[in-house]
Amino acid sequence: MTPPYKTRTQMVMENLRGRILRGEFPAGAPLRQDAIAKELAVSRIPVREALMQLEAQGLVKFEAHRGAVVTMLDAAAIEELFYLRALLEADTLFHAVDLMTEETFAKAQAILAQFDQALESGTQIEHWAELNHSFHATLYQAAGRPQALELIAQINLSCDRYVRFELLFASDGVDKAEREHAQLLELCRARRKHEAVVLLKQHIEAAGQSIKRILDSGHNN
Repeated sequence: MTPPYKTRTQMVMENLRGRILRGEFPAGAPLRQDAIAKELAVSRIPVREALMQLEAQGLVKFEAHRGAVVTMLDAAAIEELFYLRALLEADTLFHAVDLMTEETFAKAQAILAQFDQALESGTQIEHWAELNHSFHATLYQAAGRPQALELIAQINLSCDRYVRFELLFASDGVDKAEREHAQLLELCRARRKHEAVVLLKQHIEAAGQSIKRILDSGHNN
């Protein structure tokens, strides 16, 4: 299968985003366009376009006299982002449950198995956040609400850094989340959508609260 074509801007954006999420560029670090362009063998134009996309995702901001810098983790932003996630994802799941098929359940179950493989291979932080989004998106797909799914994907892009941050510092976060994923899938299989929605909201809100506690304890990347 031929990999999808990516523009220079996309390649630069994905490179920088991955490095910010992994902590290679910590909070407050300058992102110098000339140096990045030279390193990645591109002109400054795709670098600037990539930085503007990262700004829209909340990972980068432009400061006077400094240029682009990696944003700090923001407790107030966490509260709003995870509130919006809970609101929008719970409503989408409610409309999806009755329309889910055996294919939906099989795909979601396969993603749960990949979670275990990521843990065993020691790549949980690198892949867990991506698998987390894929699992949730698989359940929501049946709702047939493309605009809601697009908004959810955008919000999750902004949440991704916080989710990875929690993985670094919350020792029991992964185990708890995986248990809840399995419970959520079983509720969806049983068409118990009201219970599924309650669990999902608690799942998302608890993640946001966990990240805020970690930040309040003095960690910030």
